[in-house]
This record gives sequence, C-alpha cells and structure tokens, in this order.
Amino acid sequence: MKILITGGAGFIGSAVVRRAIADGHQVVNLDKLTYSANLENVASVAANPAYAFEQADICDEAAVRAIFARHKPDAVMHLAAESHNDRAIEGPLDFVRTNVMGTAVLLEVARAHWNALPDDKKAAFRFHHVSTDEVFGALGEDGEFTEATPYDPNSPYSSSKAGADHLARAWGRTYGMPVVLTNCSNNYGPFQFPEKLIPTVITRALEGKSIPVYGDGRQVRDWLHVDDHAEALLLVIQKGRLGETYCIGGDATKRNIEVIRMLCEHLDGMAPANTPHADKIAFVTDRPGHDFRYAIDASKLERELGWTPRMPLLAGLEDTVRWYVENGGWVDGIRQRGFQSERLGLVKA
Repeated sequence: MKILITGGAGFIGSAVVRRAIADGHQVVNLDKLTYSANLENVASVAANPAYAFEQADICDEAAVRAIFARHKPDAVMHLAAESHNDRAIEGPLDFVRTNVMGTAVLLEVARAHWNALPDDKKAAFRFHHVSTDEVFGALGEDGEFTEATPYDPNSPYSSSKAGADHLARAWGRTYGMPVVLTNCSNNYGPFQFPEKLIPTVITRALEGKSIPVYGDGRQVRDWLHVDDHAEALLLVIQKGRLGETYCIGGDATKRNIEVIRMLCEHLDGMAPANTPHADKIAFVTDRPGHDFRYAIDASKLERELGWTPRMPLLAGLEDTVRWYVENGGWVDGIRQRGFQSERLGLVKA
C-alpha cells in the first residue's frame, strides 16, 4: 500500500512510518513540523525510495489537495494532532483548529480523492482515524473502556479529539467513506517528546533535577509501547472492518507513581547518582480536569485480528530508559530548539 500518514514526524507517527517502511509499504509523511515534530525521528528511513516527506498544515485545504494529487495514496492514516493536555488548558483554540478543523479538511480532501478513484482502487481505499482513550472520560476504581463506552471527555484536548472521532464516523455514514477508527491508551517508548510523563521523568533525572508528580500520583493509566501500537495500527488499516472502532491497549495498568518508581530503579542501574533517583520525586499541585483512571479492554482487536501487545511494561520501560540514556544528543537537539521541560511542568498522563 501507499499510505499517507499525517503527523509522521511525531512520536507515534514516526513509529508507524518506520514500521510501515520495514513492512514493505510506501509512505508519504505529511507533517507541519510543529514544536514536537522532529525529522530525526524518521532519519533511518529518509533515504528509502519508498518514503516521501511533505511539509504542510492539515488545515490548509489547497496544500493537502495538492499532496493527494501528487502522491495518489491507497490509504490515509491520520495521526496529526495537538495532544498535550497542559498546552490545551493554556490555549484550547489551537486544539480545536488542528484536531477538529484539520480532521474535517483531511476527510473532505480524502473523500474527493476516493470518489475519483477507479472502482478497484476505490474499493481498497481506507481512511484510518487514530484517536485516544481520553474521549471516554475517566473510570472509577474498576472497569475498562470498550468500543461501546459512551463519550464523556473532560478536557479541551479530549473534547477536540472526540469531535474529530465524530466527524470521521459521520463521513463514513453520510458519504459511505471507508473509515475505521482506533482509540489507544497511553503510549511510551523511544523518540517521545520530553513534555510527556515518562520522558519527563527520565530527562529530568538525568539532569539531576526534581521529578514533579501531579497530585498524589495515584492516577492510573494503561501503558502501551509505541512499537506495539504501530503494529496494531497497520494491522487495522489493512484488515479492520470498515465503520468499526478498535480499542488498543497495552494490558499494563499502573498508577503513575508506580511507573515513576520503576523508571527510577532503571535509572539507578544505568545512570546512578549520589542518591537514589526516587529521592528527587516532588509532588506538585494537580492540573485542572485531570482524569483519575484509564484502562482499555482490547479483546475485540484480539478476537477479530489476532493482535495482542508484545512488550511487557517492565522490559519496555527498561528499553525506553536505555534509549534516552544512549541518545542524549536527540534531547539536546530539542533543547537547542528552545524547549524547556520546566515550561509546563508535567505532562499528559
């Protein structure tokens, strides 16, 4: 397939790009290159003849139409989004613009492209909208999100993603577009921008700084390694049933404070300091609208497509810590572009 991947220079998008090229697909990476995007994330495939990069804003309809005309993709995987909750609280309209209007523009351009395809290519075309479990709101002490969970978003970010999900479904139901959706749990792994929880802990610990933890750190998340997520996304775009939604989880629910202490133990082994890294943990005021618990039931994806996550959390965290320890230059490059981890404190988690 020739897959147009939006946001392919971001954390999850770049993992999908790398995996898609390794699997033998052609990839067109459409990315605006905002603050959290980084072409170093796809440097390993940049010279591959199956890879092409296009810098554009998904809200720019003329630019997006020109990219579709040049590359004539067989499928679209839409990952481009503003995704950081703290930034959404500071500037919600940026999230509405990119996540809602950008998705609407992309759907309309894809619809025109799809309608003009010959019958065989039209039947094979797919539009895969990638979303988050945050659209479902928060869970109590038990239960899991499923594809049937009602939407109940609590933040500007999750609300904007919920809006985008509804648009994707509407284009499928109104126009018959071949749409499929996925909602994932919290991702982690190499190349994640340092404002998110896990890289924040690692990079600040390596710098000898305090490790801020929102509230009491008892918030629960289901952790999904980004490479497992990329594998699932490529499976869904090829074999998922049209009009369906699939929840993707890591089967690894932990309290934030537990994950942070696990990271500190790995850091103690790989980058020991004068005192245990956990001594640097500092509890800070919780952010507004911070959801208490997320958990994913991914049994539909396993039942229909045979997918289960491969990476156990403890091994995945160890792998991630090692990557950041060994790739300080990547973090330094982000710092030189003006990012400071103190700007927003903690992260989406």
